[in-house]
Amino acid sequence: MSCAKNVPSRGSAPIDVPFPHSESGFWAVTRNEDIRYVSRNSEIFSSANGVSLEPFPLEVATLTSFFLAMDPPRQTTFRRLVSAAFTPRQITRIQSQIEANAEEIVDRFAAALASGDDTDDGVDDEVDFVSGCAAALPMRTAWEMLGVPPHERDRVARATEAIFGSSDPEYNQGQDPTSFFLEQVAYLHGLGAELARQRRCEPTADLITGVVQAEIDGQRLSDEQVGAFLVLLSTAGHDTTKQTATHAIKALADHPEQKRWLMADFDGRIGTAVDEFVRYASPVIQFTRTAMVDTVPGGRQIAAGEKVALFYRSGNRDERAFVEPAELRLDRTPNPHVGFGGGGVHHCLGAHVAKAQLTELLRHVLHRLPRLRVGEPAYLQSHFINGIKRLPVRAGVAVTWRGTRCRNDPGRLFWRPGMRGPRVRSPRTNMLGKAFSPT
Repeated sequence: MSCAKNVPSRGSAPIDVPFPHSESGFWAVTRNEDIRYVSRNSEIFSSANGVSLEPFPLEVATLTSFFLAMDPPRQTTFRRLVSAAFTPRQITRIQSQIEANAEEIVDRFAAALASGDDTDDGVDDEVDFVSGCAAALPMRTAWEMLGVPPHERDRVARATEAIFGSSDPEYNQGQDPTSFFLEQVAYLHGLGAELARQRRCEPTADLITGVVQAEIDGQRLSDEQVGAFLVLLSTAGHDTTKQTATHAIKALADHPEQKRWLMADFDGRIGTAVDEFVRYASPVIQFTRTAMVDTVPGGRQIAAGEKVALFYRSGNRDERAFVEPAELRLDRTPNPHVGFGGGGVHHCLGAHVAKAQLTELLRHVLHRLPRLRVGEPAYLQSHFINGIKRLPVRAGVAVTWRGTRCRNDPGRLFWRPGMRGPRVRSPRTNMLGKAFSPT
């Protein structure tokens, strides 16, 4: 196993952590195969002591990570309770919302670019792709899935951004990063618990209602647990998708030959491409586990109680698992990336939602704005998220792109990217990969 023990030397200053702890460091797991091994052996490497690199108290870990900070069988029960809320009707509703929202968001973004292109100075104004496009779809998806009231949505968006940016001075504005982080978490948790109480009395069609009504082996989630679920979904479901979309647009600008390959058969190639975008972006840098027993994986002696950090970005650049791992190859098959985790009981529950959002957002951006000019990104200061705060873009040439239903086959769309004559697009599939006919 490719592990290195990260322990401060005797002459160095101690790591500044705001909570009392006895941790001496962590083992860094960097190879793709080893990340998968640790992820798939939860009886040896536990999540129940928390999954963050910082030594947070267990109550804080549970508040921020919910069932990510649990082991089977408890984790299995809670995961099944949440999964039970994703009924076929919910999946169809979410898919339809993603499609409609992606088109509307890109329409508005294209309009903002066009207004900048119309200035009298002859120079296109830059527009930020992150705030104007990439962040908008996953945030709106989370709002609509969870039933967040309109008057709370801006506050939820700010809190979500702030959580992952808590270590960046631009976000915390001089406040203590940990206090700033916990303040945002407390707000989201309180909102989730309040929504749970409301939905028990007045159920609606949103996911929170499904979660509070779900029952497995006689168990249901408490209001506090629903609050923790809202923290998890609104943060993990938002920033990872936002960052993958942003990295994808930058990567396509840097690799025009890959963009040409994708656009030659978008519907036939986007599935493979999305997995490569996730690998290439690796939005989540690391999570941790704790060894439950003395173990010697790959010849490395790890003692019970020691922390093990899984560095996903390193695993996604492992030359043992990938040919030319530093290169963007949208036709990469197989693609054993660990962008959604290394498998096992904590494999990303929302991977299908993330892929659906990336597919629809990229579909509209690349067809509507085929000549988008991309500037230099401003990166987030974080050891958890491989983030881009801002990505300036200029208009290039926009085209009109509208889909209309085919009367004889509602599962097919006609589209016209600024040219005469319709072109038939292949049938869509839903988030589970099954063909469906949108209504």
